Amino acid sequence: MIWEIMFFFLFISFVYSSVGFGGGSSYLALLAVYGLPFQELRLIALLCNVIVVTGGVVVYVRNKQLNWKKTIPLVLVSVPMAFLGAILKISQSTFFVILGISLIIASVLLWIEKTRKNNFKNSEHQSILKDAGIGAGIGFLSGLVGIGGGIFLSPILNLMRWDSAKKIAATASLFILLNSISGILGQVKTIKSDIDFQRLILLCLAVFIGGQIGSRVSIKWSPVIIKRITAVLVFIAGVNVLIKYVPQLF
Repeated sequence: MIWEIMFFFLFISFVYSSVGFGGGSSYLALLAVYGLPFQELRLIALLCNVIVVTGGVVVYVRNKQLNWKKTIPLVLVSVPMAFLGAILKISQSTFFVILGISLIIASVLLWIEKTRKNNFKNSEHQSILKDAGIGAGIGFLSGLVGIGGGIFLSPILNLMRWDSAKKIAATASLFILLNSISGILGQVKTIKSDIDFQRLILLCLAVFIGGQIGSRVSIKWSPVIIKRITAVLVFIAGVNVLIKYVPQLF
């Protein structure tokens, strides 16, 4: 079973890294389908997120593609909110229902998102409070379900014409990295000690390989096609999770 999951993790990280995401949402859905222990799911997904997006963040920073003035209000509030979401105790069924709904919403946002070049609002019109609010909301949801949040942030910022496509991708990658680290810190406070470290290491290795490959072929693929494929995968995962866990609430 572990080899099947590794293959899927490699594929997911390959696809998601092509569009600047970590893949945490699909990792969670897949692990839920395979019935892995509830306490390990979010930790595995967040660690895999960090592995996949770290390299991309380094590249974005080196190429000066991050607009720090606009990015800081987003991440400054999202990081502590992700930590709060991670330490919040919820039942297993409630967690998976929230995850399923989140995946479906994310898939819709990805599907309707359009690729923009330079059609964005002037930075002088930036609303710091609005950006902080967006960061807080997505950050809390990210910590709660165990994802980085980029799959929500990127489509929303594109629909808002927040900045150029490259700078939004850079911002989303940093957002995912910092929220994932914050979520991990929150999970460490509540996680049990009986973690299968061999499985954890193998899955991290799989996403490292997939992420490295995906980040190198991203310029050869149409971003719209990749995001549409991702949207379909996320939607299917969300529906499957809801079908399995909604009945358990009643």
